[in-house]
Amino acid sequence: MTSTPTTTPTTPSTPSGTATGPMPGTMPGTMPGTGATPGTASGDGSGAAPLVLELHEGDRSMADLLGGKGAGLAEMTRLGLPVPAGFIITTEACRAFLTEGGDPVGLWDQVDRALSALEERSGLRFGDPARPLLVSVRSGARFSMPGMMETVLNVGMTDEVASALTVHGEAHFAWDSYRRLAQMYGRTVLGIDGSLFDEQLTAMRASLGVATDAELDAYALKRLTSSFRQTIREHTDTDVPQDPRVQLREAVRAVFASWNGERARLYRRHEGIADDLGTAVNIVQMVFGNRDDRSGSGVCFTRDPVTGATGAFGDYLPVAQGEDVVSGVRSPMDLAELGRREPALLEELRGHLRTLETHYRDLCDVEFTVERGRLWILQTRLGKRSPEAAFRIAAALVDEGVIDLDEALTRVHGAQLQTLLHPTFTVDESVPRLAHGLGASPGAAVGQLVFDAATAMEWAAMGRTVVLARPETSPDDFGGMVAANAVITSRGGLTSHAAVVARGLGRTCVTGVEGLFVDPVARTASFGPDITLPEGTVISVDGSSGEIFEGRREIEPSAVATAILDGSTWSTDPAVSAVLRLLAHADTRRTIEVHANAEIPEEARTARRYGAQGIGLCRTEHMLLGPRRELVERLVLDDDRAGALAEIEALALRELSELLEVMDGLPVVVRLLDPPLHEFLPDLVDVSVRAALEVERGEPDPETQRRLAAVQRWHETNPMLGLRGVRLLTVLPQIVDTQVRALALATARLRARGKSVLPELMVPLVADVAELVAARARIERIVDEVAEEQGIALAIPVGVMIELPRAALTAADLAAHADFFSFGTNDLTQTTWGISRDDAEANFLAPYREAGILKTNPFETIDETGVGALVRMATEAGRAARPGLGIGVCGEHAGDPDSVEFFARVGVDYLSCSPPRVPVVRLEAGRQAVLLAGTGATSDTR
Repeated sequence: MTSTPTTTPTTPSTPSGTATGPMPGTMPGTMPGTGATPGTASGDGSGAAPLVLELHEGDRSMADLLGGKGAGLAEMTRLGLPVPAGFIITTEACRAFLTEGGDPVGLWDQVDRALSALEERSGLRFGDPARPLLVSVRSGARFSMPGMMETVLNVGMTDEVASALTVHGEAHFAWDSYRRLAQMYGRTVLGIDGSLFDEQLTAMRASLGVATDAELDAYALKRLTSSFRQTIREHTDTDVPQDPRVQLREAVRAVFASWNGERARLYRRHEGIADDLGTAVNIVQMVFGNRDDRSGSGVCFTRDPVTGATGAFGDYLPVAQGEDVVSGVRSPMDLAELGRREPALLEELRGHLRTLETHYRDLCDVEFTVERGRLWILQTRLGKRSPEAAFRIAAALVDEGVIDLDEALTRVHGAQLQTLLHPTFTVDESVPRLAHGLGASPGAAVGQLVFDAATAMEWAAMGRTVVLARPETSPDDFGGMVAANAVITSRGGLTSHAAVVARGLGRTCVTGVEGLFVDPVARTASFGPDITLPEGTVISVDGSSGEIFEGRREIEPSAVATAILDGSTWSTDPAVSAVLRLLAHADTRRTIEVHANAEIPEEARTARRYGAQGIGLCRTEHMLLGPRRELVERLVLDDDRAGALAEIEALALRELSELLEVMDGLPVVVRLLDPPLHEFLPDLVDVSVRAALEVERGEPDPETQRRLAAVQRWHETNPMLGLRGVRLLTVLPQIVDTQVRALALATARLRARGKSVLPELMVPLVADVAELVAARARIERIVDEVAEEQGIALAIPVGVMIELPRAALTAADLAAHADFFSFGTNDLTQTTWGISRDDAEANFLAPYREAGILKTNPFETIDETGVGALVRMATEAGRAARPGLGIGVCGEHAGDPDSVEFFARVGVDYLSCSPPRVPVVRLEAGRQAVLLAGTGATSDTR
C-alpha cells in the first residue's frame, strides 16, 4: 500500500472528463427507449426490465427505470462530465422488493457483476485495505423528493480499512468517514433514533470547545465512531458489519424500504406523486470532500432558483461531504468565496454548468465534490425553483432563443401564479426587526412561533397560523413545513433542506438566521443575547429580504396581482413582466373561456379587471342572506307574504341591474334560488324552547305557537337533499317568479338604455327532465309577460346545473330542453361520493389521505374516475343530442389548477371561479391547450 492511498476513479482521466461509454446514437442493438443492450441488462436474456444498469448504459430518457438521479448521472456520463463511476439498481427491483417482500430473484448476482466492473474501472477493490473502494448508496425516485428517502455514504469502510488509512497518514479522513458510516447505517439501516447520534456529536463538540464537526481531531472522531457503534450494539444487539457486501446489501434494502417511509408517503401525497413508482438505488464510487483542506462539497444552480437571475448560484462547504451541505449543520460559503480560493476550479464548474443548462434547456440543480483540488459532478436534475424564478427563467430562455413561448408556458404552472398573487408586507419601520437571514423562499407570512413539526400540525389543525422555527430541518419535519405559513432555521444556506423543500411547497422561508437559537425543550427561541420569545409569540417573516420581525406586520397586495388588476403589459420588475408576458400568451392559446363567480358589483368589477370573460355563476341566494333572510322567512311563514314578495323583487331588480351593467357586453349566468330552505328559517330548537318556556310560565303566545307549527311543517331531516333548487318551483313558486321577473325587467330596461346585457338563467338541482320542462315553461312565460309589458323582444337562454348523478346520466334528455349545461362540481362530488363536504373534511378525509385510501381531496381536485366520468359522459351525451350545447363548470374545481387539465381534455367551453383565481385559470387553460396540442412538454419544476 502506498503512503497516500487513492480512491480516485481512473476514468475520466482528465479534469474535464472523458466519456466512459459510447455517446447517444452509437450503441448498436439497443432497446428502444432504454439504451440498454438486449439480453444483457436483465442478466437472463429474457428482455425483462433490468434490475441493474451501469451508468454508461443509461440516459436521461430512462428516468422511469433509473430514477431522476440515476438518469442524470447516466446522461452526464455520456456528456463527458467528470462523474464518478457506478451503477444503478432500477426502480423495477424496488417494485419487486416491495411487492414480493424480499430481494428479487437474480438481483445480487447482477449487483456483483456490476461491482466487479466498477472495481475494474476504478482500479480499487471493495473491502481491500490496500486499495479500498468505498461507495455511496443513494435513493433516486422518478420525481425529485429532496431528503424524503435514505442515503448511506462510505459503504465499504471497515476496521481494517480505517486502520490502514490511519497507518498511511489519513487518520482524520478515515475516522470522519467511518463515524459517518456508523451514524448513517445506525439510523437508516437499523432504525435507531438519529437524535442519539446527534446528541453525542454535540456533546463532543462542546467538550472540545469547537463549533463544527470539521474542527474535531482524529482522536475525537475515533472516539465518536466507537461511541456510535456502542449505541448500535445497545439498541440492536449487532454492529456495523465488517463485510462490505453485507453493508451494501442492507443499505440497498433500507433505501428500498424508505420508499414507504412516513415522510416519503406524506411528501408524495402533497406533491401528487404515485405510490407505485418505487425508487432506484444509485451505487457510485465515493469521492471525498472531507479528505483535506483542498476538498469540499457543494450544491449549485445554473441560475438563481429564488429570483431567476442569471449566473451560477450556490453553496460550498470546505472539508465536508455532501450531506453536510444539504442538512444545514454548517453554514456554507457562496460560490464567489470558492472562486477566490480556487479560481480555476470555479471556472471549470461554471463550464460544466453551462454545458448542463444548454443540454437540458432549463435550470439545473447540481451537486459537486472537490477532492484534493479535483472537481467531480455527482448529480444533476431540473432544479426546483420559486414561483417568481419559474416565470422569470422561462421568459429569459425565450429571449435567449433556447425555447419558444409555447414551451415557456409549459414550464410554469397555475399553482405557481397563485402563489405570486399572494400579498407582501407593507413598509413599516415601527415593527422591530428581530433578525436577518437568507431569503430562501419568497413571500410574506405571519404566525405564532412553534418549535417542532407535531406542534405545527396540531396548531394548524386548530385554525392557527404558525411559523416553524428549527435549528435546521430534516425530512422528518416535512409535515410541519406543510402546516406552517413560514419556516425559519438558524443554520443552513440557500440549498439546505429547509430552503429546497419550502420553495417546492411555496412556503416562505428564511435560513441561516443570525443569532437565532431554538430551544425545543424550553419552548423558546432566542434572537441574540437580549431577546427570548416563548412558543406562541407572533412574528412576521419576509422570505424575500430574509428579515424576521416581532409582532404582526401589515400586508399589501402582490406586485403581480396589482399589475394584472391595473391592466399592465410590462413592469420594471422582471418577474412581474415575465408573468404578464406568459399570461398574455396563454390567452392567445387557450380555447376555454374564464368566467367568475360573483353576485355583487364590486366582485364583478374585480373579476373583469382580472380578465374574466363573464359571470358563470351568480348565486341569487347570496342576495337574501344575512339580515335579508327575514324576507324569505316572512314569505315561508306567511307573514305578509305579498309584502315580502314585493321587497324581494325590488331587491333583485336593483342588484341584478347593477351586476348586468357592470358586465355590459359579457354573459351573466343567474342561478335561481338553490340553498336548503332551512337556512332562511328560524332555528327549530330556538323556537321550540321559546314556546316551551312560555307554556311553563303559563303565558303561551299564540304567535309563537303559530311560528313553531310553521317551522315544524317546513323542517327537514336532510335539508341538503330536500326542498331546494328546482323543487321550489312546485312548492313555493312565487319566490322563483320574482327572481325571473326581476332579471327580465332589468334586462329590458338596460337594453332600452342601449346596454348590451347578456343574461342567462340556470335551473339548479334538476334530477329529471320533467322538472326542467316545467321550470322552463314557467320561466319563459314570465319573460314573455315582461317583454310584452316593456314592448321589447326578450330571449333569455335557460340552462341546467348538473349537480346530481341522475342529471348526468340523463344528459341527453336534458339537452333537448337546455341551452347550456353548467357542472356544479361541489354538489356533484357530494352526491356522487355520498358524503357531506363539511363533515368529511372535519372528520375523516385527513385520516383517509394519511392511510393512503385517498390520494387527493376530491373536493379540491376533481375525482376523474367517478365525478369526472359523469362530467365526461354528460358532456358527450348532451352535445350528441344538441350540437353546440354550451358546457361550463362553476364548482370549486373550476379554479383548481390541477383540475383544469381534466376539463381541457373534456372540452368544456368555460370555467367559472372566484375572481382572484381568474388569472390562475387563464394561465393554466393556455398551458393545457399547448400540452394537448402536443407542442410542449411538461417540466418537473414545482
